[in-house]
Amino acid sequence: MTLIKSISGIRGTIGGRTGDTLNPLDIVKFTTAYATFIRRSGKGNSNKIVVGRDARISGEMVRSVVCGTLMGVGYDVVDIGLATTPTTELAVVMNAADGGIIITASHNPRQWNALKLLNANGEFLTAEDGAEVLRIAKEEDFEYAAVDTLGKYIKDDTMDLRHIKSVMALKLVDEEAIRNRKFRVCVDAINSVGGVILPKLLDRLGVDYTILNGEPTGDFAHNPEPLEKNLQDIMDEMRHGGYDLGIVVDPDVDRLAFICEDGTMFGEEYTLVSVADYVLAHTPGNTVSNLSSTRALRDVTAKHGGVYSAAAVGEVNVTTKMKEVNAVIGGEGNGGVIYPESHYGRDALVGITLFLSSLAQKGCTASALRASFPEYFIAKNRIDLTPSTDVDAILVKVKEMYSNEQVNDIDGVKIDFADSWVHLRKSNTEPIIRVYSEASTMEAADALGKKIMQVVYDMQ
Repeated sequence: MTLIKSISGIRGTIGGRTGDTLNPLDIVKFTTAYATFIRRSGKGNSNKIVVGRDARISGEMVRSVVCGTLMGVGYDVVDIGLATTPTTELAVVMNAADGGIIITASHNPRQWNALKLLNANGEFLTAEDGAEVLRIAKEEDFEYAAVDTLGKYIKDDTMDLRHIKSVMALKLVDEEAIRNRKFRVCVDAINSVGGVILPKLLDRLGVDYTILNGEPTGDFAHNPEPLEKNLQDIMDEMRHGGYDLGIVVDPDVDRLAFICEDGTMFGEEYTLVSVADYVLAHTPGNTVSNLSSTRALRDVTAKHGGVYSAAAVGEVNVTTKMKEVNAVIGGEGNGGVIYPESHYGRDALVGITLFLSSLAQKGCTASALRASFPEYFIAKNRIDLTPSTDVDAILVKVKEMYSNEQVNDIDGVKIDFADSWVHLRKSNTEPIIRVYSEASTMEAADALGKKIMQVVYDMQ
């Protein structure tokens, strides 16, 4: 059993002892600390906090505890029910709330759940703010409201349609071209909230669709991370069903992967690349992704005359960098598209509509679009260490060894070679170093990663 407290929230497995798992007592403490932080920050005055959740089996239990706790602190709760992460982010702004809590463990298996914390802009807390929430929780530096100042409970079932309306209003969403193309798509909604909102979106776009795993039961039909090894059912359906495109989302619908008409993976790394190519063709500008994402985004950005920048891993780091360089599009290679014209958060609905607009305008197949981008492959490895290993010292030595190459050390160590790169990054939760490497073939990428791994082993 596991309970992980970090600056981005609290997550863990359901059941077990206090302090060891995600259970009602720890949920109360952490929710109280967050609400206390929001009030003390003075960055909102509506006295409202939005709560949304994915369809996990434990979601109703966690939602009840969270909502009751917020009311106990004195906040009015705007409960938007089953909702995607981007829907909840938008709901904070649309309701002029002081913050929001998203109840989701993203791509983690069914026994996990989590609280993700938002500020008044509907964006994740900064590292500094998250650290303060942890301090308040640890010291129990809070108190509850008296009976006359308890919060109210407000149910809001309008946010799915308001989210879709905001997406359709984006200037680069070409609804007419999508309708005229008469797309036929297959969607794997992993038995979560994608099965609720994506049919509404596709109906609005005039797209014919089949939904796999569409019931929001939280009993996931397969491992919920949208990777090829977990998606054989929809890939088989694509090969025989006569579809133009396959669409796969994770349980909270902030990650997005596509499958080509022939049943092959478009490539999760290329979700952002393809959407960025479309956006940059119409609105030239700068882009951002994290250090572990494909170099293809840099290449596409250069093609359109923009400047690519890398950020540390983590959505809040990417959005911070995007604001700094005034990026018109950005995100993460795990299928997370962040389009500031909509909001500063990963949003699969935005990704789907922009991708369909691109396909419709180009009049090509998904596989032909994929073939138009630079070809790279990423290998993912790990180095297991003992708890006493000085990981920071190892990374410093690696940086020194490759000082003649282009090195970025804002998040671990990334070494950029002429035709490849490798990124070493220590885990915050395990005694391991994650080793991601990219090259023009999978064999070359894996060989590069293993070469650097051997360098680390030789240091120990």
